[in-house]
Amino acid sequence: MASLIDPSGRPLKVKDKDAGAGKAPSTSAAGTPALIKDSSLPTFAADVLDASVETPVIVDFWAPWCGPCKQLTPLLEKAVTEAKGKVRMVKVNIDENPEIAQQLRIQSIPTVYAFKNGQPVDGFMGAIPESQVKTFVQGLIAGAGAGEAEPEGPDIEGALTLAAQALAAHDLPTAAHIFGEILQEEPGHPKAVAGLARCYLESGDVERAKKTLGLVKPDGQADEAIRAVEAEVALKERAMSAGDAAPLRARLAANPADLEARFQLAGVLDAKGERDEAINELLEIVRRDRKWNEEAAKKHLLTLFEAMGPVDARTIQARRRLSSLLFS
Repeated sequence: MASLIDPSGRPLKVKDKDAGAGKAPSTSAAGTPALIKDSSLPTFAADVLDASVETPVIVDFWAPWCGPCKQLTPLLEKAVTEAKGKVRMVKVNIDENPEIAQQLRIQSIPTVYAFKNGQPVDGFMGAIPESQVKTFVQGLIAGAGAGEAEPEGPDIEGALTLAAQALAAHDLPTAAHIFGEILQEEPGHPKAVAGLARCYLESGDVERAKKTLGLVKPDGQADEAIRAVEAEVALKERAMSAGDAAPLRARLAANPADLEARFQLAGVLDAKGERDEAINELLEIVRRDRKWNEEAAKKHLLTLFEAMGPVDARTIQARRRLSSLLFS
């Protein structure tokens, strides 16, 4: 087993694939470690944790479908190249390595972590300007990473982790209490707002979830967590008017090309908690006629992806299938 370290400092266990963690970082033809490289589950420990003992390592979590990633990655590569060996960069495609993304609790992309001595010391989410990228890299080289500074104020990130764990365990009272306390310390915190709204969604109170989303601070409205809950609210509202699957299945049995019936069936299935089957029906619509009803099936799929999040296994698999249909 190889041990990863999550942002809270706790060890995480990840299964190696044969020759994993014991490998040395890959080298160039001249025998020196590569400044910029791709990594995967079997080599992550060597590429990042081991390598960061000698030189700070920046890890860029990205995916081929992520537009902001395409803006950020070249800026990171440029800054790392200009540092001339004082810092290295590792790129992790979350579509191909969902285990790493899940272990490190990557909630949106692009996400960037900086590692020193085998542990994360700094990081950020989202695309940032080139000037900020340079400042980030230079700060890492100078040893001024945020993770090395003295902690100040309440442990918001730790509280968010505890609340998320309670929510995942369906302990809604505990999760809501912790998210509420975070919002007292930092009003409008997007992830706390999203978490509290999701608590209401889980309890079936869609209207209160919508009102809770209105508490987010203005600059947090585009946060991935907020957008995910907004998408889930939209799906829940649509599900309220869902009918019975049986007559829709009968219509499809009589006429498989009845795309309206198939689209309605997808909504009914999602309302019943059968999201995988709903995704299959929507993909079938795209396969038959990608432009049907102003690309309604594709748009609904994108809403589902946003609600589930970019690292959810269902999102990753369905995105690949959708891309295959659209570009075949």
